[in-house]
Amino acid sequence: MGFLSVLSMAHKWIAERTAPGDTVIDATAGGGVDTLALAALVGPKGTVYAFDIQQEALDRTRERLHAVESNDNKLPEVKLVLENHANLVDAVDPAVVGQVSAVMFNLGYLPGSSDLTIITEPASTLAALDAAIGLLRPGGIITCVLYPGHPGGAEEAASVEAWAAKLPQSLAQSVTYRQSQRPAAPYLVALEKRPQKA
Repeated sequence: MGFLSVLSMAHKWIAERTAPGDTVIDATAGGGVDTLALAALVGPKGTVYAFDIQQEALDRTRERLHAVESNDNKLPEVKLVLENHANLVDAVDPAVVGQVSAVMFNLGYLPGSSDLTIITEPASTLAALDAAIGLLRPGGIITCVLYPGHPGGAEEAASVEAWAAKLPQSLAQSVTYRQSQRPAAPYLVALEKRPQKA
């Protein structure tokens, strides 16, 4: 039995901190894999926001959700948002600020897209991560799957790692999950928001 993949580990950590009825965010919808996993966790009474800058990604996500929804398998309200993830705060209901249980990032590019030059970039990703911390409830989690093996990916991964390392421990604790012998392989940075002292 091997170690979990980085995506499976991200899903595991989120499942441990998310409950039915919660509000969660997929900051990079892509093909909808993470959006569907989040929808299953929060159930029909929860809410999922899924962001992407490509309509193609949101269309794929919608198709994936419709393929599994039935009378016996009710999904939550899923809000598909055609917007840069840097604008998370502007696009969510103000009532959920400080109440979100999980925010997932799966960086890089949309697999199978006709234009692989459209990639996530450090500046907008760091802005999105800053926004995500403000949206999280205490004990909430952010997972960020990084892909250093494609052009621009290593720079973005390094910037996310540096950002996580500089976070005050009083705000959040961060961890890195990766294969040490494969520096170009995808890896995971995650953080859990700490309760704030009065």
